[in-house]
Amino acid sequence: MSLDTVKHAAETPDAEQPWKELGLKEDEYARIREILGRRPTGAELAMYSVMWSEHCSYKSSKVHLKQFGEKVPANDAMLVGIGENAGVVDVGQGYAVTFKVESHNHPSYIEPYQGAATGIGGIVRDILAMGARPIAVVDPLRFGAADHPDTKRVLPGVVAGIGGYGNCLGLPNIGGEVVFDACYQGNPLVNAGCIGVMKHEDIHLAQASGPGNKVILYGARTGGDGIGGVSVLASETFESTGPAKRPAVQVGDPFQEKLLIECTLEIFKEKLVAGIQDLGGAGLSCATSELASAGSGGMRVELDTVPLRDSSLSPEEILMSESQERMCAIVEPQHVDRFLEICEKWDVIATVIGEVTEGSQLEIFWHGEQIVDVPPRSVAHEGPTYNRPYARPSWQDALQADDAGKLARPANAAELREQVLKLVASPNQASKAWITDQYDRFVQGNTVLAMPEDAGMVRIDAETNLGVAMATDGNGRYAKLDPYTGAQLALAESYRNVAASGAKPLAISDCLNFGSPEDPDVMWQFAEATRGLADGCLELGTPVTGGNVSLYNQTGETAIHPTPVVAVLGVIDDVTRRTPVAFAEEGQLLYLLGDTHEEFGGSAWSEVVHQHLGGLPPKVDLGREKLLAEILISASRDGMIDAAHDLSDGGLIQAVTESCLRGGKGARLVVPDGLDTFTFLFSESAGRAVVSIPRSEELRFNDMCGARGLPVARIGVVDGEEIEIQGEFSIPLSELRTAHEATIPALLA
Repeated sequence: MSLDTVKHAAETPDAEQPWKELGLKEDEYARIREILGRRPTGAELAMYSVMWSEHCSYKSSKVHLKQFGEKVPANDAMLVGIGENAGVVDVGQGYAVTFKVESHNHPSYIEPYQGAATGIGGIVRDILAMGARPIAVVDPLRFGAADHPDTKRVLPGVVAGIGGYGNCLGLPNIGGEVVFDACYQGNPLVNAGCIGVMKHEDIHLAQASGPGNKVILYGARTGGDGIGGVSVLASETFESTGPAKRPAVQVGDPFQEKLLIECTLEIFKEKLVAGIQDLGGAGLSCATSELASAGSGGMRVELDTVPLRDSSLSPEEILMSESQERMCAIVEPQHVDRFLEICEKWDVIATVIGEVTEGSQLEIFWHGEQIVDVPPRSVAHEGPTYNRPYARPSWQDALQADDAGKLARPANAAELREQVLKLVASPNQASKAWITDQYDRFVQGNTVLAMPEDAGMVRIDAETNLGVAMATDGNGRYAKLDPYTGAQLALAESYRNVAASGAKPLAISDCLNFGSPEDPDVMWQFAEATRGLADGCLELGTPVTGGNVSLYNQTGETAIHPTPVVAVLGVIDDVTRRTPVAFAEEGQLLYLLGDTHEEFGGSAWSEVVHQHLGGLPPKVDLGREKLLAEILISASRDGMIDAAHDLSDGGLIQAVTESCLRGGKGARLVVPDGLDTFTFLFSESAGRAVVSIPRSEELRFNDMCGARGLPVARIGVVDGEEIEIQGEFSIPLSELRTAHEATIPALLA
């Protein structure tokens, strides 16, 4: 078959092309022809198909995502916002921190180990491309029912992939979540986040400017893995019989990535690049079109100079390949030799594959024949925009009317005790140590908090002890009941977790996981969740620096629960003032901060005891969340509290159990006036935390809370080797520990 060149395409307008097989709609193909004034070549069709996919173009979501930029103003900390590889915030002392969360959901169902491993690799390169040294990763995960046979296939592979890749890179895994729910059975969510640090002057952007500057591809050779991978795979609904498309999932090499990181950081140190982009989803199609689109001119690429692992690859396959551990840099001619010298030192393959031109087109050649001649913005930034129809689901009112308040409550102290044990042993509330112990949480020696703490925290300056904290949260059950409130509850919990560690929340990244955008019910959930998140960020003063949308998380007609995952980044001046969750000192006083109401819709208690999902989620008061955060941060800084734990899934008894087991100390609790024991233990009202206070600080702490108007109640004391609910029941820590720690190993053995 002869090469499909630009000249040949112009001469053969009626040639049949596989646009439908590549995931394009008929009107999208017609639009490509309109842009080019002719039919596309095979290479151009490949580029448009991956770059206009849902995963890369956000064509169904961007009409809603624009709220994040329009509605939420940047705060003083924001240095780089939405539109770059990752957001960047100022954390003081001349340091900038970049962070982001992305999804690798569909590939991780197909091939759990490599899908998850390359998810870590991709997010690390996003952070690296901003000019930063990656310093930590996080992994919010969702799986199907804990006792389902396929969970035993998917979960261990995903965990091994995350641990294997991250551990080899020498990056501590400091946070995340693991949630089980049958709705994720065929669509596990593997979200991955990364934090990087740099000085302000070291920020790099993805743009190709300066005619004559060279385009250098460096890193691993290009192979056949991942062709049409995440870009197409994440833009399709799985059929009930299995994935509709099974392109090769990308294959990762963490040792190659480690070399790439150190090589790139040395190149940055010598200021040798004018622009840089990592190669992730859509591979070279993405890197070349985005660099040229964000620059001031055009670009010419000689595709046959690309180093290959497989010499049989066609030009289209080279452009679509999502082979890992690759970067693309724009380098001024006088710096090329030194750039290549550094790459050779680190044993990283580097090749000049083109240059920036004075024109306006992205031109790609194959052995001297032109196979691509496109306006780069039309590929990278001017894809289709859909205003998908959406409407409140017909079943939403009935779901909300099915109130959890009608559920049978424990009739006596014995039943209360039994349900506490059942709750703390349930898969979602049980210890995740079987998983997190497979991650190196303390490599590099700068981790000061990691799972199962409320937030992960790392030191970024050894002399001043400046540090950053990150938490990720999201509750799909809450969002199913009310997507607007559910998104705000995810934001509030992540914000509260960061504050509970003693750090000041600065900004957010998000990973929005939903079903098919072609379903009006799902699009309503998405529209409501993004609106809720934007409104919440406006009230809290936490701008959205970037993030990710993952759609088509659906098997047949069954979508996952709407699952907006929110990552909040915070800063702490001195990590030695951090607040852990562990109750570690006998005799310390326990205080409950915030108001407790009868709120059980979407609660862990209703799920574990009654297998029920209905009613309304807890109410959100973001003004109260800000006040609570201020109290927690001030109390931590001023030495008034020794431990703090936010209250969320499972309510007070879950938090107290975790803090007692973490510190190896028991607690005696008294139900405050105005509350019944059941509500006291299991309510999931938001805006609350439990803290332990040295007796010497009780007066000062109460004065501070009273002056600022935060309701607090003394609920007990750290004491003994059991948790006792005065006048009701007690449970030895040994019994709680067995219940809490045995579940996950037993399920996954």
